[in-house]
Amino acid sequence: MASEIFDIAIIGAGPGGLSAASHAAELGVNHVLLESSPKIANTIQKYQKGKHVMAEPGVLPLRSPIRFSAGKREEILSGWEDGLTEHNVNVRYNTEVATIGGQKGDFLIGISGGEQIQAKHIILGIGLQGNPRTLGVPGDNAAFVQYQLDDPDAYKDESIVIVGAGDAAIENAIALARHNSVSIVNRKDEFARAKEGNLNLILGAIDSKSIECLYGTTPARIDPPSDETFAGTFVLDTPSGEAQLPVHRIIGRLGAIAPRGLVESFGIEFPNDDANAIPALTSQYESNVEGMFVIGALGGYPLIKQAMNQGYEVVEYILGNKVKPADHDLLAAKFKTLPFDLDVDEVLALMQQRIPVFNGVNALQFRELILDSEVSLQRKGAVVFARNDYTNSFYTVLQGSVDIEVAADTLINSGQGNFFGEMSLISGRRRSATVYAADDCVVIETPRRTMNKLIASVDAVRKVLDQTFIVRTIQQKFAPDASIEDLLPVAEKTVINQYAPGQVIFSEGEEGDTLHFIRNGSVTVSSNVDGKDLVMSYVPANQAVGEMALLANVKRTATVRATVKTETLSIDKESFDLLLEKSPGLKARMQKIVEERMRQNIVLQTNTDSGELLSFLMGQGLGEATDVLLIDEELCVACDYCESACAATHEGTSRLDRKAGPTFAHIHVPTSCRHCEDPSCMKDCPPDAIQRGGIGGEVFIGDNCIGCGNCEQNCPYGVIQMSYKTSAPDSFWRWLFFGIGDKPGKAVNINAGENTIKQAVKCDMCKDQSGGPACVRACPTGAAMRLSPEEFVDLVRDVR
Repeated sequence: MASEIFDIAIIGAGPGGLSAASHAAELGVNHVLLESSPKIANTIQKYQKGKHVMAEPGVLPLRSPIRFSAGKREEILSGWEDGLTEHNVNVRYNTEVATIGGQKGDFLIGISGGEQIQAKHIILGIGLQGNPRTLGVPGDNAAFVQYQLDDPDAYKDESIVIVGAGDAAIENAIALARHNSVSIVNRKDEFARAKEGNLNLILGAIDSKSIECLYGTTPARIDPPSDETFAGTFVLDTPSGEAQLPVHRIIGRLGAIAPRGLVESFGIEFPNDDANAIPALTSQYESNVEGMFVIGALGGYPLIKQAMNQGYEVVEYILGNKVKPADHDLLAAKFKTLPFDLDVDEVLALMQQRIPVFNGVNALQFRELILDSEVSLQRKGAVVFARNDYTNSFYTVLQGSVDIEVAADTLINSGQGNFFGEMSLISGRRRSATVYAADDCVVIETPRRTMNKLIASVDAVRKVLDQTFIVRTIQQKFAPDASIEDLLPVAEKTVINQYAPGQVIFSEGEEGDTLHFIRNGSVTVSSNVDGKDLVMSYVPANQAVGEMALLANVKRTATVRATVKTETLSIDKESFDLLLEKSPGLKARMQKIVEERMRQNIVLQTNTDSGELLSFLMGQGLGEATDVLLIDEELCVACDYCESACAATHEGTSRLDRKAGPTFAHIHVPTSCRHCEDPSCMKDCPPDAIQRGGIGGEVFIGDNCIGCGNCEQNCPYGVIQMSYKTSAPDSFWRWLFFGIGDKPGKAVNINAGENTIKQAVKCDMCKDQSGGPACVRACPTGAAMRLSPEEFVDLVRDVR
C-alpha cells in the first residue's frame, strides 16, 4: 500500500504538468509529478535539434510560475528545468502509470513494477505523443527503424527513407537531405496536411531532385539487406508495383496514437468513437470521474501556452479558488458593448446554443475561437461588407438578422444562428455580395486563419460548411428563383473535386458531361492551335467552366487546367438540365457567357503572338494577381529609378528587383509582389502580421512581424525578403524632380545588433502614398506599369 497520500498527483511532465506541479509547489501543496520518461517534456525532447518553438496564441497572457516564450527547443527545456529546481518540484522520472482506481479523495495509482501511489486529486497531462504510430509492417522493430529525429547533423552519407507527409516528416527530410540521400514515402498524391511553408520546401526539394518522393506508396515489409553495406531493404507497394530500396535508416513520422485505451481504463469517458474525440470536460477541466482533471492536448488544447495556463488554473480549481481563466478579461472586453446582462461564460454558452455550426465545438476550443474573433453590434442599415471587398473572414449572426444583396434585385434575409461569408472564406477571393444589417444585430467575425484551423480539426464544422456552400452556390449562381427544397436533389449529387497545380480537369475533344464551378483556386482555358497549346483565358474562383459543351451538346472545345491547387464543384448533365428547368433565365445567361468567351478565343486564335504572351503571363502566376508590375522593355532605359524610388519610400529597402524575372517579347515581369487574390504568404503567419487592404486589395506586412520567414518560404514568386531595418536615402525625390545634389547611394543597415531580427518586407503598393506606386511615378519613360488582370489581358489582346 501507499505510505503517503498526496493532495495532488500530476501525471505527465509536459508543459501543462510542469506548470501545475510548479504552482502546487509554490503554494506549498503536497504533490507529486510522475513522468514515464527520464526527462521532462518528452514530446518537445523529440523535436528536431534547434527547432524554433512558437508561443501561440500571442494575444493570450502566460499564467504560470515557470517561464515560457518563443525560442529554440534547447533554451525552452533548459528554462523549464531551472523552474523545477527553483520551485523545488517533487518530480519522479521513469515512473509509468499503469492503473488508476478509487475515487476523489482516495485515488490509488498503480505504477508499472507494482508500486502504488495514493492521491486525493489527479491531473492528467499525458498528451498525445507518447505512443508514436509505427509502420505496422513485418520488420518495423528493426534497430535501424526509428520514430523521431533529434539531431539531423548526426547522420551523414546514408540512404534514409522518411515515411509520412506531415510537417515533422518534411522538416526531417529537408534537414537530412543536406548530407544524405533522402526519399520520402507519401501514401497520397500530395502533401495535404503540411503547412504552406513546408509544402513549398518539400516541393522545391523534389523538383530539384535533392529529395525523391514516392507518391501513392505504402510500406509492405522490411527485409534483411541484400548488400552488407546497407542495414536493410525497405519493400514498398508503389503504383507501378513492388519496389525494394536498400537503406541505412528508416524514420517513421506518422503521428501518434492517442492513449485512449489507457485513459478509458482510468474511468474517463469519450463522447463518441471518433479517433479525434476528446474527453467531455467541465469548464474547470474536470472529467466525468470526479476529482480527475484533464489538461493540454488530451483535452483538445495542444498549444504549449494554453496547457501551461490550464496547469496553473486547475490547481486553483482543486483548491476551491474561483480563479478566472487567463482569457477572461480579454473576452470580457470583447463583450462589453453587447446588449446582454450576462457574464463571460454565459455569453459563450449563449453563442454555442444559438449558432448551430458551433454546437459540436469543444467549449475550450470555442473560447480560443472567440478570442481570435470580433464581436460587434451592427446598427440597422450598416454595411457589414461590400461586394468586391478583399476580405475573407467568416460571420455568424448571434442576434437579429442581415440582408444579403447577391444581385441588384435579389435580397436574401439571414437571421439568428445563420452564417455568411463562407464563399470568400473558402475561395480566398473578394466578396461576391453586399451584406447589410437588416435591424440592430450582433455578429461574430472570425478570421479566415482561425476558421480554417477549426474546419481542419472539427469534422462536423467542415461538413456543415461544405453542404451549405454547395446549396448556396447553386442557388446564387445558377437558380436564384428556385427554392432550397427544389435544389436539394442537385446539391446531393454535386461532388467536391480537388486538383493539383497543372492537373487537367478536362481535355479538348472529350465528351462534355459535367460543369465545374471553381470553389477555390483558378484555371486556365487553352486550345490547340497549329500544334501549340495556347492559353485563351484565365478563370478565377466563383466562376464556372465546361458549360459550353453541356449547352450545345458537343465535345469539349478546350482544355481546362488548374493553375494552383484548386477545388471545384462538379454538376453532371442531368442536374444541369434540372437547373435549366428550375431557372428559366439560366440558359440565356450561360449562352451570353459562352458567346463572349468564344469571341475572345477567336481573337487570340487569330493572333498567336497575343496567345503566346498570355500563356507566358499565366505561366508566371499573373492570373492570381490583383495588381502586377510589368515593364515594357522597348521603353525601359535601365535607369533603375523604380528601385531607387521604392527604397526611398520604404526606409531604404527596395521591394522590387528590376533585372530579375522573366521576359517574353518586350514585356518583362520583374520580381515584385503580385498581391495575389488568395495570397500564399498569409496562410501561415503566426502573429497574423500580413493583412489585406479592404478596398485596394494591397497585401502588406505589419510592424508585428516576428521574422519567422514563413511568408518568404510560402511565396511561390520569390518577392518577399528578410531584411534588417535600414535608413532611407531621403534625398532621392529632391534629386529626381529638382536636380538637387547627387544621386543618393544605397541604404545602410541600422540597429542590426545581436538582439535585432530581420523582418519580412515586400511591396505594399505604396498604400500610404497619395500619388500611387513610387516605381511607376519615378519611371521617366512610362515603361513601368502596374495593372490589374483585366488590364493586362486587354494589353495582351492589343499586341500585334
